[in-house]
Amino acid sequence: MTMQQLRSQILKVGALCLAVLILLSGHSDVSFAAFADPDGGYDVAVVEHLRIQVPSGGRQAWLEAERGSWEPWLARQEGFIGRDLLWDPETEEGTLLIRWRSREAWKAIPEQEVEEVQERFEQLARQSTGQKEGNPFPLVFEGELLPP
Repeated sequence: MTMQQLRSQILKVGALCLAVLILLSGHSDVSFAAFADPDGGYDVAVVEHLRIQVPSGGRQAWLEAERGSWEPWLARQEGFIGRDLLWDPETEEGTLLIRWRSREAWKAIPEQEVEEVQERFEQLARQSTGQKEGNPFPLVFEGELLPP
């Protein structure tokens, strides 16, 4: 392994450790509700896990589009607890971890509403990036995570 490869691996591990610390400490861009409560239960039933393509030059535009679309909309949703926005400079991907009190509350949201908010997000993103059409920050991965 070359020195550059070793340095790259150390940076990846460091970034992962930092992301975990941010999640555990509550100092992310968006509020964080602890997974475990003092009685050993869990506040979170499911975490929506998304990854989107966010080039280095578009990072600020991505965050602004999130603040102008998804952030206020999510805050009004039944069962929404909070979310974390993370960015990996090596892969140029944004990771969104969205915490829900129940999978049912999350999945009960009408698809039409989600599509409307997504359109608003893309509109804001295009304005900020100067892109004429499409989504400047396309979805790379969509999944869900469960607490232990």
